[in-house]
Amino acid sequence: MRVNFTVNGRPQEADDVWEGESLLYVLRERLGLPGSKNACEQGECGSCTVRLDGVPVCSCLVAAGQVEGRDVVTVEGLAEFTKQRAEHGHGGACGTGGGCGGEGGVPLDAARQWQAHGPDGEPGSRAADSQTGEGVELSTIQQAFIDAGAIQCGFCTPGLLVQADALLESNADPSDQDIREALSGNLCRCTGYEKILDAVRLAAARQGEAV
Repeated sequence: MRVNFTVNGRPQEADDVWEGESLLYVLRERLGLPGSKNACEQGECGSCTVRLDGVPVCSCLVAAGQVEGRDVVTVEGLAEFTKQRAEHGHGGACGTGGGCGGEGGVPLDAARQWQAHGPDGEPGSRAADSQTGEGVELSTIQQAFIDAGAIQCGFCTPGLLVQADALLESNADPSDQDIREALSGNLCRCTGYEKILDAVRLAAARQGEAV
């Protein structure tokens, strides 16, 4: 079957998708977006977390056919997503019924007006950095992970970044318990989690200062 959906602000089409194919497989193998990691394939580790219509999901558990006409944001598009959200109140889609992130969300149709921009600033350029994340200024949470030393092997990092960004979108000043609960589905074998918690706290503080 053919699946048409939006990824990081750009319409995409995946052909010859078989019924049991996952969104994770389509993103990595068909669209060349390897940021979402293939680890457990059972929705247990969170390494493949993306945002589907604004909601964090394990892409290994989402059938590719389920994303027809919907909006996906991967870690590659996270920086542009957060930039669009800061400028316009949204980044990607925020659900079909209304909004995501509380009262500040917008309907799906309005969210689809977000377009990825290339180095020349033109929407939809085939050389667009925002599709792969290359050359794009990092988002607050991405920079905080670097500054706090929250990255070691980096395998779990993409999922953690997507999930942490979703947390900070809905809760600008999370408690330690809020952070732990939000990231409870994301497993890390390297860091011991303390640096990850530090990074989320740092990002929250920086976002607060920017406001």
